[in-house]
Amino acid sequence: MSGEPQQRGLGAYLGLAVGDALGATVEFMTPREIQAAHGVHRRITGGGWLNLRVGAVTDDTTMSLALGGAVLASGGLDGRAMAEAFSQWMRDRPVDIGHTVRRGIIHYRRTGEIETPLNDNDAGNGACMRVLPVVLATLDQPLDMLHAACRLQGRITHHHPLSDAGTACVATMVRMAIQGCDAADLIQGPVEALVTAHPEFRFRGRREENPSGFIVHTLRAVFQALFDTDCFENCLVDVVNRGGDADTTGAIAGMIAGALYGESDIPASWRRALDPRVLEAVTAQTLDLMEMSLMEGSHRDLERAGGS
Repeated sequence: MSGEPQQRGLGAYLGLAVGDALGATVEFMTPREIQAAHGVHRRITGGGWLNLRVGAVTDDTTMSLALGGAVLASGGLDGRAMAEAFSQWMRDRPVDIGHTVRRGIIHYRRTGEIETPLNDNDAGNGACMRVLPVVLATLDQPLDMLHAACRLQGRITHHHPLSDAGTACVATMVRMAIQGCDAADLIQGPVEALVTAHPEFRFRGRREENPSGFIVHTLRAVFQALFDTDCFENCLVDVVNRGGDADTTGAIAGMIAGALYGESDIPASWRRALDPRVLEAVTAQTLDLMEMSLMEGSHRDLERAGGS
């Protein structure tokens, strides 16, 4: 695959990583605390509560890379391969891990089940933040196949209707943007459908600040930043300066805005600041996954492994 879709796919993955790295510095800070410490936070500087190196990323990017690696290694969308990849990722002691993710991985280790039980406490943003690899691997497949893939990877750790719906919406937005749709198309299509089905996601009105890890808070902040700005940089600066779960709002906004505006719209200073190993990994994985999307039979395991 070549040309504009490839550049938008690269923009999505690089956008996820730079949004993660940018937001990590101010994660769990309030907007007022960010203002006092940084003015307007707009540089990748590391630090934050995790005391990161400049350009380091968190679980948003590393879980995505683990998922993408499983898809490529298994030659398709194999739920058990995904669960094993997440288990190995946790075994490697990531810099950060959410409670729901940890619980889901432990459930898999104990039971061998690749779908955690339905849980009222599983409406976090962890399944959404890492969804990009299955988007890239299913670009030429029917939309219902993409949504099945979202549930397959997501329910390993997060099993809740709001998590399912928000993750599918973001995945659809990224796919549409890679295919050349504009912001109006995204609003009138997947976002409107999400808000109609789940009014909790309505994002017009009060500004969503200090968003939590709850998928509704996360996506309201992301949608406001995405649709009230006109370029990648302004979108990312807007969303991370809201504080809260800023690495994840940055990562999700980054993957959508990166697909919408393309790789070339990502500031060169942010690309240079990103850990070179991460830059290399996300670039290589993007190209490999987009090539996989053209391969017949890459989705052979969906129906058998919970993709209905």
